[in-house]
Amino acid sequence: MSVLVPLSSLIPLSAPFAADDIVGLDRILAGSSAVQRAWLSGFLAGVDAGQAQAAAVPAGAARPAEPLLIVYASESGNSERLAGQLGKAAKKSGFKPRVVDFADLDLGELPKARHLVVIAATWGEGDPPARAATTYAALMGDGAPRLEGVDFGVLALGDMAYAEFCAVGRALDLRLEALGARRALDRVDLDLDFEAGAASWTEQALKALAPAPSPDAVAAAASNVVAVDFGRTGGDPSRTPVEAEVVDHVDLNSSRSDKETIHVALDFDGAAPLYEPGDSLELFPSNDPQLVAEVLSAAGLSGDEALRQALTAERDISTLSPVTIERFVAATGHPDARQLVDSGQARAWSEGRHLIDLLAAFPASLAAEQLRDITRPLPPRAYSIASSRKEVGDEAHLLISAVRYETHGRARSGVASTHVADRVKRGARLKVRLKPNRHFRLPADPATDILMVGPGTGVAPFRAFVQERRAVGAAGRSWLFFGDRRFTHDFLYQLEWQDALDDGSLSRIDVAFSRDQPEKIYVQDRLYEQRRDVVDWLEGGASFYVCGDGTAMARDVRASLVRAFAEVKALTPDAAEAAVAQLERDKRYLTDVY
Repeated sequence: MSVLVPLSSLIPLSAPFAADDIVGLDRILAGSSAVQRAWLSGFLAGVDAGQAQAAAVPAGAARPAEPLLIVYASESGNSERLAGQLGKAAKKSGFKPRVVDFADLDLGELPKARHLVVIAATWGEGDPPARAATTYAALMGDGAPRLEGVDFGVLALGDMAYAEFCAVGRALDLRLEALGARRALDRVDLDLDFEAGAASWTEQALKALAPAPSPDAVAAAASNVVAVDFGRTGGDPSRTPVEAEVVDHVDLNSSRSDKETIHVALDFDGAAPLYEPGDSLELFPSNDPQLVAEVLSAAGLSGDEALRQALTAERDISTLSPVTIERFVAATGHPDARQLVDSGQARAWSEGRHLIDLLAAFPASLAAEQLRDITRPLPPRAYSIASSRKEVGDEAHLLISAVRYETHGRARSGVASTHVADRVKRGARLKVRLKPNRHFRLPADPATDILMVGPGTGVAPFRAFVQERRAVGAAGRSWLFFGDRRFTHDFLYQLEWQDALDDGSLSRIDVAFSRDQPEKIYVQDRLYEQRRDVVDWLEGGASFYVCGDGTAMARDVRASLVRAFAEVKALTPDAAEAAVAQLERDKRYLTDVY
């Protein structure tokens, strides 16, 4: 069907339009006023100019992604996990992130980082994580570089049960400022229940560290807000808690020992979590029912069964910190407790005490919601896995020492350890969650020699190491240093070590039982006694592992190794220290301490 174009058309027939388009345009223009035609002319000219400008500047030449350096100092893996999640969110928000372990950080990179985020955990009594210690000391030293032109933010993780809560994060925040960097947002200090606080802070950090947008980019940026997911699983199915049945529960100490070290074997309904030797399981415990009853009684809430259940399974009723006391004062207004806070004595008073001590010392009636609010969520406890899936299949084994002690005239006990020792038997079910530790792995080459230092329950991951190397037929030698109190009563897994020596999966074992003789002998002493062979193994390429107490044992072992290098290689103390530090940088000196 042909279209007839009127002879009086305003659009000439030669216009580059189809005949029916000419008719439509003519109909619109015929009824338009002069003002409307002028506006349309200007509008079309503007469209042409905008298209020409866009063609001159390719889309790929838009503002490049803003670099963002994310540095983490992690012992248990939480800071590392948050840093990785922040890196993903930053990339979606238009940054070009780089995530670096503090242990691998070259301080010379910091002045080049226009934007810097530090996520730092505090370990023990105010110490940096072991892997971060060397770099941390260098940053705090006189040789640290100036950081003018660097914008930064610090997120600090810690545990309120310790006096030096978030001390490392606080120190780093002040140090970066002292070196000339500009604080883009305030530091936040987070306790063990850090997920929600971390999500809020990191979203603020991405906004605070982003460059000022151009006027044309404001509207686009408003539709490109990225939410940061720092939930408990972080989008990782392996972080979801699962239940397992206790199929073995054995006290490895003799009946005459003053210790209880429980070997626990867990069987999962389906496949066991995909753990590797060196990983841990987080165990979700419940509180001692007797302690729960005492807390409820002291608060005047003994009849509240819903609260009893919450305090048993969900709330931490052992930890006492200045923050807990401040919350108590806010809830009750107790004048004596307020005086404790106002005088600055709350921290000193809380040391060695628990929530029950606070309620007993400052009697006050509390509502159920108030008691919940002054406590924090009951955190899981992590235990090194003492098995290899290649040997035990769909099981996972743990080694747990019952913690019992007395302070301020009251008996105390570890929440998770006595939950397992006293209230868990074969057939019971435990809720656990995998906690990977990629920084405490066997060498990739099974021909590599390994030395393992693990007194007490620190031997747990090394049982997994020996099982794994037996299963794969590793050609490398394995040498274990084990220690405990008494040979007769406390030699954990003694028969298994003997079998491992017989089948060659363990090449050598040196033991130290501290109370079998008048003078105390520890693993670090045995290490130094065998210093020539130890140094020879390490110079031949062996990897060195330490697991256990981080406050004394791990430091003493490291000091003994430095002494060993100094004597065997005739080195100065500084040169011997440098030799051990090089092992750490080469990832051949690995620690898993608590």
